Amino acid sequence: MTTDFPPTRTAALERLARFVPRAGADYARGRNFDLGPGRHHRVSTLSPYLRHRLITEAEVLEAVCARHSLKAAEKFVQEVFWRTYWKGWLELRPGIWDDYLTQRMAAWNAVQTQAGLRAQWEEACAGRTGIDGFDAWAQELVQTGYLHNHARMWVASIWIFTLRLPWALGADFFLRHLLDGDPASNTLSWRWVAGLHTKGKTYLARADNIATYTQGRFAPKGLAACAVPLRGPDHPRPRPLPAPDRVMPGLRTGLLITPEDLSPEHVAKALPNPVATAMISHRCRLSHLEMAPRVLNWDSAVLEDMATRWSGRLGPIIPIVNPVAWVEEHALEQIVTPYAPVGTEATALDQLQAALPGLRIARLRRAYDSAAWPHATHGFFRFNEVLPRLIAGLKGIRAA
Repeated sequence: MTTDFPPTRTAALERLARFVPRAGADYARGRNFDLGPGRHHRVSTLSPYLRHRLITEAEVLEAVCARHSLKAAEKFVQEVFWRTYWKGWLELRPGIWDDYLTQRMAAWNAVQTQAGLRAQWEEACAGRTGIDGFDAWAQELVQTGYLHNHARMWVASIWIFTLRLPWALGADFFLRHLLDGDPASNTLSWRWVAGLHTKGKTYLARADNIATYTQGRFAPKGLAACAVPLRGPDHPRPRPLPAPDRVMPGLRTGLLITPEDLSPEHVAKALPNPVATAMISHRCRLSHLEMAPRVLNWDSAVLEDMATRWSGRLGPIIPIVNPVAWVEEHALEQIVTPYAPVGTEATALDQLQAALPGLRIARLRRAYDSAAWPHATHGFFRFNEVLPRLIAGLKGIRAA
């Protein structure tokens, strides 16, 4: 079984063009049906491209809203904004990511010391639990790097409430294998299923629901009959969104691009003539375990695609592994980089700043994010109230 995500912006734009006519009523009717590998035609399958911003949320939303009314495309528009909401919610509460890392390490320590737990974890990751559907989805994830969103919810629910495995290890399993694995969307979606995001609200995988939305492919037996919310501390209060950074003129400046944003128009406008341009990825740090080669290879390929597209405007874009050496080689006084949300790339930038305290790092946030993220203070349905306003401002946002 192979994946079907050519790692280029051209492929992303072609996929978007094919999907746009179906983004209205067709999507609303069929979006919950998981028909199996190679048959995910009722959803957009744009998530790996959006994850790395080979295409941007604004581009997708503008294309869809140019073809459909907001009412007709409401379900798809909301799905795009769920990604925005998750990123904003975590950006306002970065400690939740740190808490996930702590819980993951505690769970891994338990796996290392409890033979029974290790066997259960290994069987779940390999798709050998004997649970109809779950095993097929676990294997599809490993073999393709993708899962339908409904399947992700079923897998997470069965992992937590039927297999009773630590949720953080399930989130890690997804991050190691998903081409669109994202610290915000992945971590917070698992927390939502577990009842940690919206206190007391869980997601229970039911056999009849699975049978209906897989059109009878699966009818699992022995699933948990209830989903008691996991216990966790109250959410920290949201912090104010930091003010956007600016490029300081007159400094010897390099451009550093990460897989967080591979459509760097806004950065190129702010820094038309960088001294040097480099690209780097820390995706291998998303897990304490080895990342799936498929994920790392795709990551490298989309970076190369970006370098090919942008080298004519920005000059040679060199892959690097040691940013300190790169800064010193080019005697840089400032680095400009697309904004990296909470996660491994943001952490790596913090570490670079700590290693070179005299270096100025300007993290340029998109106007789309600056407009939307401050509204991610509570649940999605409150966030949903501002969507018409955000949609109305899209063209102005893209030009900013």
